[in-house]
Amino acid sequence: MTMNTRPLGSTGPRVSALGLGCMGMSALYGDADRAESIATIHAALEAGVTLLDTGDFYAMGHNEMLIGEALRTAPAARREQALLSVKFGALRGPDGSWAGYDGRPAAVKNFAAYSLQRLGVDHIDVYRIARADPDVPIEETVGAIAELVEKGYVRHIGLSEVGADTIRRAAATAPITDLQIEYSLISRAIEDEILPTTRELDIGITAYGVLSRGLISGHFTGDRKLAANDFRAHSPRFQGDNLRHNLALVEALRKVAESKGVSVAQIAIAWVLSRGEDIVPLVGARTRERLAESLGALDVMLERDDLAAIEQAVPAGSAAGDRYPAPQMAHLGTKE
Repeated sequence: MTMNTRPLGSTGPRVSALGLGCMGMSALYGDADRAESIATIHAALEAGVTLLDTGDFYAMGHNEMLIGEALRTAPAARREQALLSVKFGALRGPDGSWAGYDGRPAAVKNFAAYSLQRLGVDHIDVYRIARADPDVPIEETVGAIAELVEKGYVRHIGLSEVGADTIRRAAATAPITDLQIEYSLISRAIEDEILPTTRELDIGITAYGVLSRGLISGHFTGDRKLAANDFRAHSPRFQGDNLRHNLALVEALRKVAESKGVSVAQIAIAWVLSRGEDIVPLVGARTRERLAESLGALDVMLERDDLAAIEQAVPAGSAAGDRYPAPQMAHLGTKE
């Protein structure tokens, strides 16, 4: 395994070729093991992973506190290499319900204050609103983050799940380092307008959902029973005929992976890595075993024939079902 680095845009830092998305260690994918989660973060840092991604609303602050504990208990050298990407703005109720987004400048600064405390750090490396607040111009939200940059509480400004027009408006307000957005073999809508826009403006891409929440990991089966607190139990791509169709795509991809002597997850991650030096895939590993498998993607070299075989197995637009339930799709930069 060779852990090289990739740039987060022209204004951002170089980060590890893969980042670790920590959401599943706290929320949305059923119960997780706290000790194993911390051990997985430590293993990622030891392997050379530098980018750790979270959101202040993941289990209402639990995920930030988990990362904070992992950083406190990591060796100093590993702790210092960690770069933190934090999303904010999603409003939650005591029962875990969702209540929209808040991008007002005063709220931005309030969210940041709590995140710094929970993470136990004096600055956040990349700070971004999780979804643009429809009632607050993006210029105001980005302007508030820019003030945090001026005061040293934030290093770089990011965006998450916004469209090309919003990207341009944000970039005209302050330097934007990175856009976090879903991108995988079965979620490719960013290729039409968003990716050309970020490349024109020299903004990096942090790609989440590269295994489509485990759907194209090669480990998900049609008879798997999902807990009520697992997001996938309500995701259209994991329901009925949609699931059967999508798992058939995975089996076609498995044949390509086997011809390369690698796993389905590894070839799916390697495909995202092949899309450009400006794209950093986030892997959502919750265990050291899954982390090791994901890191193995760094050694998968895809030749032209391999890419053609992957395209034939999983053509663009071939997935069945939306990636989120209908109410959430309205807040996304892409509608695929």
